[in-house]
Amino acid sequence: MSYTGGPMTEAMYYVLLTLMYPNHGYQLMQEISEISGGRVKMGPGTLYGLLNRIEEEGLIAKESDDGRRKTYRITLYGKEQLYKEYERLHKMISDGKIIGEWRSGNDK
Repeated sequence: MSYTGGPMTEAMYYVLLTLMYPNHGYQLMQEISEISGGRVKMGPGTLYGLLNRIEEEGLIAKESDDGRRKTYRITLYGKEQLYKEYERLHKMISDGKIIGEWRSGNDK
């Protein structure tokens, strides 16, 4: 199974973002919370289900598995897809500048 593209879930985006550097489950949960300023908190069930799925899709790979702790890394394909999502989100923010203009009173 491979990733079909399209908008990523918030959980998927943050997992891939934190896997720009190899990492393991518990540390991933901590980093996701830190990177998002505490806005996103991911439990083990959600995280491990997502890790399994995106590994099957070729977005991440196991770097090591000592039986107790599995360390994952993002693949080149995963980085490409993460960057596409980053560009999509950036474009949405740019497109939404009209709301900022309205809020600042430039457009009544």
